[in-house]
Amino acid sequence: MLPSRMFYDSLFDDFEMKGMEADVYLKDGKYHVEIDIPGYNKEDIKIESHKGTITIKAEHEEKEDNEEKKYIRHERKYKKLERSFYLGDIDEDQIHAEFKNGTLHLTVPEKAEVAKRQITID
Repeated sequence: MLPSRMFYDSLFDDFEMKGMEADVYLKDGKYHVEIDIPGYNKEDIKIESHKGTITIKAEHEEKEDNEEKKYIRHERKYKKLERSFYLGDIDEDQIHAEFKNGTLHLTVPEKAEVAKRQITID
């Protein structure tokens, strides 16, 4: 079952996070996060995990070239995007990331539940 906090977080994402459209789904005990990050290389992307929250940061700065250009408009010089998802109890040591054709795919296993045990009183 997906954590309810995820749904509340997504209410506010739409106002702030244009440029990193995402799909998050649960399949076979693993969360799958697919994020479109076109125009970036995998070296431009950083992924962090802390207490059940996955944060993806993408930052790109255009390299200066030797040609003299007279820009009329220059909007692509520096780009920075960031997006976070709260997934709950996850196995942070087993997260797998793949970046292909402008799409980042994360596979995030749920943490195995620990069985309750009976404790005897001495």
